[in-house]
Amino acid sequence: MSEQQSSRGTRRAVVVGAGPVGREAARVLTEAGHQVSVVSRSGRSSGVEGVTAVAADASDPAALARVVEGADALLNCANPKDYTVWEEVWPPLAASLLSTAERTGATLVTAASLYPYGPVDGPATEGMPDVATDHKGRLRARMWAEAKAAHDAGRLHAVEVRASDYLGAGVGQNGHVSRHVPTALKGRAAWMIGDPDLPHTFTDVTDMARTLAAVAFAPETWGRVWHAVSAAPSTQRAALNGSLVAAGAAPVKVHGLPIPVVRAIGLASPQMRELGQLGYIFGRPYVMDSSRTQAALGLAPSPWEDTLRRTGEGNR
Repeated sequence: MSEQQSSRGTRRAVVVGAGPVGREAARVLTEAGHQVSVVSRSGRSSGVEGVTAVAADASDPAALARVVEGADALLNCANPKDYTVWEEVWPPLAASLLSTAERTGATLVTAASLYPYGPVDGPATEGMPDVATDHKGRLRARMWAEAKAAHDAGRLHAVEVRASDYLGAGVGQNGHVSRHVPTALKGRAAWMIGDPDLPHTFTDVTDMARTLAAVAFAPETWGRVWHAVSAAPSTQRAALNGSLVAAGAAPVKVHGLPIPVVRAIGLASPQMRELGQLGYIFGRPYVMDSSRTQAALGLAPSPWEDTLRRTGEGNR
């Protein structure tokens, strides 16, 4: 199935979350000719021409259902940056998304991460068991398990797309590399969690949006997990300095912050404590295989140089 085939016919989609994934998904869907609304608490504009911004609390099922009524797809692109609030924020939001999809008939399309898999040996592939060891991964695994159970029971349609660390324009604090770009552009050295020279898969936020759009209206893809199309593994050091060079700046020194040090800092910093629980992401190779998505959906990752340019120029 090609991108052209998946975009035939005008559909209506509601995107929850106005962050980088939500904005890109809205742009990709709009450019494919679909009608798109983006829901956030603030109701701020996505910056995409033709997209309707809606102020609503997506964790309120009645409020969300009013917005989604009549839509073909409901995209969950929410991503609370503060890990310390996940246990508070996600359960009511996930319940609202499920009930709204069941009530309205809109397909629930979830933008997710690799966290549910937990530490794996070798490249992560679809079909691996969700055996996360930290509470964030277990929480996201439960969310998919509940959506999959409802899908299998015929109560709703659901599909999940998982991505690795984000690169691309406007990712900012949502990416472990992009968050360093503003200061690195000023020539300052970067301290990156873990070993900055280990193989690491990165997902261009544009490619995540393209994958979400490809499955949103394609029934043959529903009921399973897909991996967002992503380029071959790089490293944290190479991704950061490649982004700087692509933006016309000089490379900087990149230092690694050992995981035990991160965990020690976490004794005083709740956010660093949460990152310490994800030490396996940065202290060992972190590679995702998206070959099934590329073959089945006819998608290819963006050229790596384009991804680096968008990252360097789009996160100043």
